[in-house]
Amino acid sequence: MAKQRIYMDWNATAPLLGDARAAMLDALAEPGNPSSVHAEGRAARAMVEKARRQVAALVCAEPSHVTFTSCATEAANHVLTPEFRMGRAPLVASMLYVSAIEHPALREGGRFAADRVREVPVAESGVIDLGALERLLQAHPKEEGLPLVAVMLVNNETGVIQPVVDVARIVHAHSGLLVVDAVQAAGRIAIDMGMLGADFLILSSHKIGGPKGAGALVSRGETLMPVPLLKGGGQEKGHRAGTENVAAIVGFGAAAQWMVEGLAERNAAIGALRNRLEEGMRAAASDVVIHGAAEARVANTCFFTLPGLRAETGQIAFDLEGLALSAGAACSSGKVGQSHVLTAMGHDAKTGGLRISLGPSTTADEVEEAIEIFSRVASRRKMAGEAA
Repeated sequence: MAKQRIYMDWNATAPLLGDARAAMLDALAEPGNPSSVHAEGRAARAMVEKARRQVAALVCAEPSHVTFTSCATEAANHVLTPEFRMGRAPLVASMLYVSAIEHPALREGGRFAADRVREVPVAESGVIDLGALERLLQAHPKEEGLPLVAVMLVNNETGVIQPVVDVARIVHAHSGLLVVDAVQAAGRIAIDMGMLGADFLILSSHKIGGPKGAGALVSRGETLMPVPLLKGGGQEKGHRAGTENVAAIVGFGAAAQWMVEGLAERNAAIGALRNRLEEGMRAAASDVVIHGAAEARVANTCFFTLPGLRAETGQIAFDLEGLALSAGAACSSGKVGQSHVLTAMGHDAKTGGLRISLGPSTTADEVEEAIEIFSRVASRRKMAGEAA
């Protein structure tokens, strides 16, 4: 009988929630185009607008400020642009400042030219260097336009929570705009967009138990918006053209509602499992390095390095043992390379890191089995070193 596999790669993709699946099946049975005015079209529109309310509630925003996209990457390319409009008046963001630990979707700079992108360093702990950000914005050439700053609320590899409220204070003191990547924060910590001070927020459906193929850009208001990336039929109030993917959006909304309910209790349970996992890992290999452990992290994430074990080798070893985890971010079409996050934190990135991420359905038995697997992999690493 085949051994049951253990899935601990929730930061890459969370398994589809039952509520999201059920909502999607209902949406797939609806034939109407949400832009049509007949009864079928109005029914589809009602489904989309319900999902908009559900996604807005996830981050304490206004439903009218949610623009649906095909994914978080599209949302990033939509908002990372030099061209904005304040009502009908053009507004120029002349420089993009991106933290060194951002997801590639933001580090690529969106629609900014390469010479218009500046990197903001982070400390060894993986937290953005606020002093460096302050100095960069002080030197920003204001006569050329506004500074646009992009930071993540939670790092996708380490799980470290970034001081976004402080970042917002600095950015707005320099008359800048702040884009917050909340992809790994949604469903893991409570988010209030207003309290964060974000001008724009990026979300992803499949990170919270919704389907792949849906994301959102949430704005602080409706007056200031980026010039559209996709132009055409005027859907999403003209901010994102193209017929809405009703089923994916509806699944996104259902997952968002599920995540809001019981968040504190669920994350306390997940955090206890993560702590037990790390306790077992340290007992099995005293030299294991758990990155970001000294900082505030989301409850589900453990990013570690085993000295002498390269990330790509470790990922294969764990997979063969039946444990699914990631070698850093799952964003490079299956490629395993050096972690830019570890490099930014000042660590030797040649070995790389491995990321375990838990979710609501992770069990204590799975954690104990994961510890046993970790122990076996760590032991083989030591034996290989001794043989050499």
